[in-house]
Amino acid sequence: MSASATVLNLSSSNIRADGLARPGFMLRLVGFVILVAAFFVGMRSPDQGLFLRFWMQSWLFVTSVSLGGLFFLIVHHITHAGWSVVVRRPAEAIASNLQWVWIGFLPFVFYWWKGDLSVIFPWANLDALKLISLEEAELVGKKAAFLNDKFFMIRAAVYLVTWFVLSRFFVSNSVAQDSDGSMARTKKLEKWAGPAAILFGLTTSFAAFDWIMSLNPAWFSTMFGVYFFVGCCTGGFAYIGIVCLRLQALGYLKGIITTEHYQDIGKLLFAFGVVFWAYIAFSQYMLIWYANIPEETAWFLARQLGEWRVVSVVLLFGHFILPFLFLISRWTKRWRGTLLFACVWMLASQWFDLFYLIQPIIPHDIGAYSSYEQILAHYSNESAHFLNPWNWILLVGFMLMLVGTTLSRLSSMGLLCTKDPRLAESLRFENM
Repeated sequence: MSASATVLNLSSSNIRADGLARPGFMLRLVGFVILVAAFFVGMRSPDQGLFLRFWMQSWLFVTSVSLGGLFFLIVHHITHAGWSVVVRRPAEAIASNLQWVWIGFLPFVFYWWKGDLSVIFPWANLDALKLISLEEAELVGKKAAFLNDKFFMIRAAVYLVTWFVLSRFFVSNSVAQDSDGSMARTKKLEKWAGPAAILFGLTTSFAAFDWIMSLNPAWFSTMFGVYFFVGCCTGGFAYIGIVCLRLQALGYLKGIITTEHYQDIGKLLFAFGVVFWAYIAFSQYMLIWYANIPEETAWFLARQLGEWRVVSVVLLFGHFILPFLFLISRWTKRWRGTLLFACVWMLASQWFDLFYLIQPIIPHDIGAYSSYEQILAHYSNESAHFLNPWNWILLVGFMLMLVGTTLSRLSSMGLLCTKDPRLAESLRFENM
């Protein structure tokens, strides 16, 4: 890093975005109306299980993006980072979405209250599961101490409350420092970043086990929590890049966020969203497929049937091969147009990855076939439901909520941490 003279423009027109308040409110309102209407229509649909899986997918998409923003803040404080001060406020606005995402879990609370949670989670009704597959029901029954509806809801409340408290803690102290300039707030955030990292790791891992892995309760993977964590980083870092680039395109933060900062955002996106994701995904696949345990391999087998084979190939190329070749150069991370394209692409890849994780259903009669080829032939027409209207309606609704809340938070708390003691270091930052 080398120092360079920087003219800091702290005028309100450069670091305040009051004009984003109204569009932010309107986007949130439209998104909320869409989601409420979708829920009341969807709960009367003939396939409520499919509707709830689409709801879970879109809700977890915005939740994972928001968790990625929170993780960025935790890492920033735990490492005493200087370069990221100027991009911290967009990350805080993204993490602030964790203060409303609990609303997206209410449909599952409603189905639990009705006694119909098994519509999406088979473990919630073992008697019904026995009628479908006695062997699977016996296996799932051994997990009843963990997979039962009351404990499931208690754990969900712990995850959501933890994320709410962590995001509120980091964001509120940062915003308060803009007023009082207290160095004690920086030390406080750095002090609690370590425990926050532990809580973050535990809650995101167990949330992935509960909300995604238990959709197929006979399947298990000890690496799945890390897989979901990497997805949070992918979506969060990509969205941070998009927000920063769009703010500057609107005329904000001029001379504050530079090419050097964008290159580091691109590095994080490349490291976590491309390389680390591929490493975890391949390791999980290789170990399970090599062990060849039926209750484990069936999960991957379901993603090779019919249209899901195409989805798997698209995910491989879209989440790893193509972005690896695109982002490996430093110039694509430094040029704003190419970085914006990469961020949008990786954000879409995170959504597509959740589609791949949540939607497939493992057939219960796989054991009746004597060969892999017979299974592929029998399920050659298996639909991925990619074009199902719920897939897109719910995505639009939740994305409007995500974008609207982010804009509203940016308008209310300012775009720059003006009293952060490392602001000058961030402004001077240059890549070696």
